[in-house]
Amino acid sequence: MKNIPASKLGELKQGFEGELLLPGDEAYEGARKIWNAMIDKRPALIARCAATPDVVRGVNFARDNGLLLAVRGGGHNIAGNAVCDDGMVIDLSRMKAARVDPGRRLVTIEGGATLADLDAATQAHGLATPVGINSTTGIAGLTLGGGFGWLSRKYGLTVDNLESAEVVTAAGEVVRASASEHPDLFWALRGGGGNFGVVTRFEFRLHPVGPDVLSGLIVYPISEAKAVLQQYREFIAAAPEALAVWPVLRLAPPLPFLPESVHGTGIVALALIYADDPQQGELLIEPLRRFGTLLGQHVGVQPYVAWQKAFDPLLSFGARNYWKSHNFSTLADGLFDIAIEYIGKLPSRQCEIFFGAIGGATNRPSPDSMAYAHRDARFVMNVHGRWENPADDKRCIAWARDYFKATAPFASGGVYVNFLTADEGDRVRSAYGPNYDRLARVKRTYDPDNLFRMNQNIGPAREDR
Repeated sequence: MKNIPASKLGELKQGFEGELLLPGDEAYEGARKIWNAMIDKRPALIARCAATPDVVRGVNFARDNGLLLAVRGGGHNIAGNAVCDDGMVIDLSRMKAARVDPGRRLVTIEGGATLADLDAATQAHGLATPVGINSTTGIAGLTLGGGFGWLSRKYGLTVDNLESAEVVTAAGEVVRASASEHPDLFWALRGGGGNFGVVTRFEFRLHPVGPDVLSGLIVYPISEAKAVLQQYREFIAAAPEALAVWPVLRLAPPLPFLPESVHGTGIVALALIYADDPQQGELLIEPLRRFGTLLGQHVGVQPYVAWQKAFDPLLSFGARNYWKSHNFSTLADGLFDIAIEYIGKLPSRQCEIFFGAIGGATNRPSPDSMAYAHRDARFVMNVHGRWENPADDKRCIAWARDYFKATAPFASGGVYVNFLTADEGDRVRSAYGPNYDRLARVKRTYDPDNLFRMNQNIGPAREDR
């Protein structure tokens, strides 16, 4: 473990409003743990920042003392980039303040906030912006990688709704990035990950949503999955953008609306939300109930914030997680066959495969309009390996990798950067696609020494000759 001289720490403490944690401090062990229990790293210093000036001090301290630097927002990243061994963690988790301007339909929120924090603030005014599906996810990591969820077909990616960002650069400067201020940085932040600085504040455009929406689950047996998925493919191709339906293949959890005999058996669940008039939505979703032998359903009008938390119990903190992901422009029958085959040999009861339906508004921007390039993707598949016992690591990881390899011929290329695990450095160029070289040039401008490298890293471009 690297020791930081007391004299140096004393300099950092002067004027630091937050909390500095060292190994051995009472709060250190809890502070170093993140969502994915496979990540077990021991930083030399954790700086829990209270405000932007603390972040500036932290960045300057790490740079001037040659410390490896990690940035923690929600601590949810699958690759574990929120922490590091022997370096410094800038922890934003105390910075959660949100301010909503309902008249202008804008929200400003700090970089340590979770999706739940954002949703709670905006839904008080019947407004929302597209974010992910697990309320404990940090808004910073989600946004910087692109961000998609239930509202994306209608309102686009999270980055499509970003209006501005306050950024602490590697030089310790605080800048505002927007379409008119540091536009090159603003372009890069929208999908380029945490490569360019610490974003301490985000400003998002909002849309009327809820506060009550039609949402829920419709569940069929895995024995009928292919027919269900084929009908789903035709249905979603014609569905209005306000309706999102995601197929999830897994073993049935003990949901109260499912017969006990179904618990633990293979299912395909259609998870849905209609972000418009619920009565109209009921008519639209009726065909989904006729795709096969219905095992159970739980669909109704509920608060949007409740649906945003519906999958939290299946994605709770502290399990071991390993993901693999592909983008798809279409869902082929052969892909369905492979998915069904691999659900038949799940290595853990918690593993699942889902196809996040995007498209619609996410396909309209040009691939070079911002760093996120994959505008041809209509579905994002996540192979979610999840288990409890470290002894099962090899078996569960092999299952995810084998399925990923088998489905590669059907993929459209590219990958959602937020789904990349720590061992997928070879896919970084695929994640950033044709925008990689421009991102490398922006990196050279704002972080020429690659201080921010605990991420799916973009190296600074070499100087032009």
